[in-house]
Amino acid sequence: MPTPVSECLYCQENETLHNLMIKITDLKVSQLFLFKEQSYTGRLNVVYKDHGVEFHELSDEQRNAFMDDVATTAKAIAKVFNPDKINYGAFSDKLSHLHFHIVPKYKDGYGFGSVFEMNPEKVMLSDAEYEAVIEKVKAAL
Repeated sequence: MPTPVSECLYCQENETLHNLMIKITDLKVSQLFLFKEQSYTGRLNVVYKDHGVEFHELSDEQRNAFMDDVATTAKAIAKVFNPDKINYGAFSDKLSHLHFHIVPKYKDGYGFGSVFEMNPEKVMLSDAEYEAVIEKVKAAL
């Protein structure tokens, strides 16, 4: 069952969203967020600006712009964090708002070689550390 706009944490920018993520910036057709939980150092979320869109429902222009936002984000992650691999996840069955998890993976880090976990070890940063990550990502975009 699709998530109504009134219950969508991205559309409502509600407390749940603010407890999970910090907005970094607006991209072409997306918003970019830093996950507060950082078991995967540099994990970001690219969220399409319109609600409830399936990837296949986007026009060619919208899809290309969204994927440009995803690629721009991945390039910034590569530059700032130098991961061994970047994983991409688009899971919208629990929250039907188009978004991609951009998950850097490190050979000696958590979960390398296994499937990305949504809420693994609960590695949280200080406010100053979050701000430092955000500034580095912004500079790399």
